[in-house]
Amino acid sequence: MPTQVKVIVVGAGSRGQTYSEFALLHPLRVKVVGVADPNVFACKKLQELHGIADQHVFDDWHGVAQREKFADAVFICTPDRLHKEPAVELARQGYHILLEKPMAVTSRDCSEIVAACIENHVMLTVCHVLRYDPTIHKIKELIDSGAIGDLVHIQHLEPVGFYHFAHSFVRGNWRNEARSSFALLAKSCHDIDLIHHWAGGRRCVKVSSFGSLCHFTKDNKPSGAGDRCLDCPVEASCPYSACKIYLDRVKKGHVRWPVSVLCPSSVPDIETVTEALRRGPYGRCVYSCDNDVCTNQVVNMEFAGGLTAAFTMVAFTEEVCRRKTTIHGSKGELSYDGHRLSVFDFLTQTRTEHTVDIQVLGNFASHGHGVADYYLVDAFVSAVANNDSSLIRSGPEETLASHRLVFEAEQSRREHRVIFCGMDQEDQGPKQEVMKQPHSQSPENV
Repeated sequence: MPTQVKVIVVGAGSRGQTYSEFALLHPLRVKVVGVADPNVFACKKLQELHGIADQHVFDDWHGVAQREKFADAVFICTPDRLHKEPAVELARQGYHILLEKPMAVTSRDCSEIVAACIENHVMLTVCHVLRYDPTIHKIKELIDSGAIGDLVHIQHLEPVGFYHFAHSFVRGNWRNEARSSFALLAKSCHDIDLIHHWAGGRRCVKVSSFGSLCHFTKDNKPSGAGDRCLDCPVEASCPYSACKIYLDRVKKGHVRWPVSVLCPSSVPDIETVTEALRRGPYGRCVYSCDNDVCTNQVVNMEFAGGLTAAFTMVAFTEEVCRRKTTIHGSKGELSYDGHRLSVFDFLTQTRTEHTVDIQVLGNFASHGHGVADYYLVDAFVSAVANNDSSLIRSGPEETLASHRLVFEAEQSRREHRVIFCGMDQEDQGPKQEVMKQPHSQSPENV
């Protein structure tokens, strides 16, 4: 029988809390034995939930690194810019790594993480959770089975959601490249990874991309609008009002994401959320923020053998992160609208619906990534317990390849030219800014 896996949570924000919840549901399989985060409230919460000893509570990852190895694995759920150093150092110490996406904010740093894990013979699982979603995994199985023949074209849309984008990418942690990373990396490396995954072993040979920041600019600020929603005379007519996005939810008893992000050091209620909107970044007018990331972007890819793919990310949608995919093959067409999966067969001219059995415990189904978070942690824990890296669907080499494709796409957008993959890639990362950041990764970016 596999042994119980002991893990340390580095970054006790909502992502760290979500992944560690698996230990509460399966205490015989995994136990959280350490936590590191400068937020005392977040650390205390995880310590109490998991019975973590005082000597294994740290204010950052350095405290873990300074101790003799006392667990099998780490969940690294720090902000994007704080991924590389703990991942590399803790891999060197022999910890298996569950790493929140993106791996890092530059191609070079991603490569260093992968090299450290390979050199030290530790498993790396990058949290491309969509690969673990049972329905999306079924798409890969159908492709591999030949259900639609030879792949010809992949069309994939990510509808971010109008209020989600305002929350995460206008007011929130991913609003500014210098503070986090560019939108395609922060928001859509999931999707480029899926396209790369569906393409199988084909190498992407060239990529082009276009995108821009629309609407959420000072030039579009309504006449008479205030700098904060609580004091704004035109707030009632604004769909991006913080009062609507946050306070209205609290009044209905909804205190999970996105409301929970506003109060990382307290329990969200009317009083604490109102105070957060009065003083914090989430109460600002969306037309008065320091955001500079793209609201809409397209990526066009050509793979070896002639397979083409087109990806679209757009902020202004009703649906929130319900991806829509059409895959055209020589013998059929696969369609997935975020709810239903079907295949149309050209020979029989019939459509077959495909369903999957989904069984999860606890609150995982209510989280932003749905059940995928559950299956991600399940695969990682099983891989570590059984010393079997084949259970991991988002391992080092393939994930590094899809991250490089994201950097190449962004290079194309910035330089207004087609990029020939692997030939003229720069170390594209976000614009740099030296600053102190919180340690926890919140789940704003689904």
